[in-house]
Amino acid sequence: MTGVRYRDTRPVPHLLADRGGEVVLIDGTLIPTQRRTGKANRKNCSGKHHTHGLHFLALTDEKGRLIWISAARPGRTHDATAARRDRIVEHLKAAGLGALADLGFIGVDKPDGPDDQVVVTGYKATRWRKLTPGQKQANRVFAAGRAPVEHGFANLKAWRILTKLRTDPGHATALLRALLVLTNFEVNR
Repeated sequence: MTGVRYRDTRPVPHLLADRGGEVVLIDGTLIPTQRRTGKANRKNCSGKHHTHGLHFLALTDEKGRLIWISAARPGRTHDATAARRDRIVEHLKAAGLGALADLGFIGVDKPDGPDDQVVVTGYKATRWRKLTPGQKQANRVFAAGRAPVEHGFANLKAWRILTKLRTDPGHATALLRALLVLTNFEVNR
């Protein structure tokens, strides 16, 4: 049949690898929602942002184009926890891709050897161990490489409909995935 295209059902990392991609950028974000009363809504409160919302993970290519968004999770969900539940590392390994991530993803990828590392993060300072000047410079270079994922989130969050979002995860997931398609259509025009 000519002219008929079937939807490719392979996972998104495999599709990106087929197009010649080698690295994806991964990050999590909180989409603010309207607060509901009661104890059942406490899981949607993010302690980091001091607001109610739903947590989403997203993968972008190196140019900042959003290619995948996870299902909605409660706002208190940490980036590393969401990545483990979505089995991001396994999908990236199967596709032969690497990922650049922020410090929220430390410990997600536990490789057998240094050559098996899939998710790369920057250096983290502690109270007792300060970063060396070389590590600080590496973090600056790393942050510049990760900047497009933040631009992808900014393009997605620019939709006004997100200001009236309720905390229903099913509805929010469907809405965000539809906005993902529309955002890519607008950005790529």
